[in-house]
Amino acid sequence: MSTTHHTLREQLAALRGQDTPPRPLDARALAALAANPGCRRRALLDAAGVDKGAVAETLGAPARFGQSRFAFSRGHAFEARVKADGCAELLRLLGADGAHAEVPDLAAAGPEGRAARTRLALDQATPGAWTLLDHPLLTLDVAGSTVFLEPDAVAVAPDGAWTVAEIKSFPILDGGADAMKVGAAARQAAVYVLALDALTPGRARTDVLLVCPKDFSNLPTAERVDVRKQLAVTRRQLARLTRIEEIAATLPDGTCFDPGAPREALTAAVDSVPAAYAPECLADCELAYHCRDRSRAADSVDALGRGLRSDLGALTTVGSVLAASAAPFTPDADPAVAALRRAARLRAEALALPPTS
Repeated sequence: MSTTHHTLREQLAALRGQDTPPRPLDARALAALAANPGCRRRALLDAAGVDKGAVAETLGAPARFGQSRFAFSRGHAFEARVKADGCAELLRLLGADGAHAEVPDLAAAGPEGRAARTRLALDQATPGAWTLLDHPLLTLDVAGSTVFLEPDAVAVAPDGAWTVAEIKSFPILDGGADAMKVGAAARQAAVYVLALDALTPGRARTDVLLVCPKDFSNLPTAERVDVRKQLAVTRRQLARLTRIEEIAATLPDGTCFDPGAPREALTAAVDSVPAAYAPECLADCELAYHCRDRSRAADSVDALGRGLRSDLGALTTVGSVLAASAAPFTPDADPAVAALRRAARLRAEALALPPTS
C-alpha cells in the first residue's frame, strides 16, 4: 500500500475520531452519493466512515427514515429461506432447478481478506457448473478511496457469466412490484455490477435477478431487471466526484466529525464542508434535515429542487428570484429573468391582479 494511501487513511480516521470505528459504505449509500455527486459533505463523511445518523442526532436534526426491526427481521428470514438447502430456491429462480451448486467459503480476516477470497472464488469457479457466492465482498474505487461492497449473492453460471442476485422483502404482486422500490434496488444492484466490471470487464450480466416474496406469501419469486441505464448513470456520476484528499485538504486543522463531540464544535465541522442539498436527499441521507435547515436559513434555491435550481442559473436565492420576477422587462435580460418576468405577468393576468410594472 502506498504512503499516500496510508496518509489518507490516517487522515480519514482523524476526521472520524481515532477511537470511533468506521461505518462501512454500502451500495445503497453509494448509489445515493452517485445521484448527488456535487455533495462534498456526503462524499467526505461517507469515505471517512462517519456515522451520519449519530451526527444528525447530535446536531438536533435526526433522520426520519429507516427500516423497522420487524422489516429487518422479516428480510433476514426471507433471505434465509431463499438460500436454504444449498441455495436450491435461488438456483430454481436462476433457471437451474434441480442443479447442484458449489458454495465456496468466503470467510477471511478483515475486509481485504474477504475481498481477496471473493476474487479467488470467482477465478476458480468450475467451468460448466454453477457456483454461488453467498455475501461476497467486492471493492470499488470511489474518489480515490476503496469501498467494500457486499451483495446478497453472485451466481457464476456454467457459461462463466456472473449474475448479481438482490433479495428484497417487498412483494411482487400479480407479477409486478412497487416501481420506486424496484428502482432503488436496480440502482443498488448497478453498483455491484460496476464493482464486478472492475474485476473483469464484460463478465457480469447487466440484467440482475431481483428476488422477492410472491404476492402475500413467503414463497420466493423473481424477475430480471435490466440495469444498463443505472449502470451508465452511476459510472458517469462517480467519475464526477471530487477526490477525497482534495476535499479533506480544504478543511480547517483539527476538524473532527466525532458524534460524541460538543454540538457547537460538531456543527462547525459539518458546516465547513460544502453540501449540495436537494429535496431528494430527505429519502436517503441522514444529514438531509440539517442541510435543509441550513439551505432555508441561507434563502437558497437549493431547497426548491435540482431541476428548478438548474433553470434559475445565476439566481441562487429565493429573494433574488422574487426580485427578478418583479423587475421591468428588458430585451437583453438573462433568459431565467425573462422567463420569471413572463411567468409573473401571466400569473397576474390569470388572477386579475394589477401588473407589477
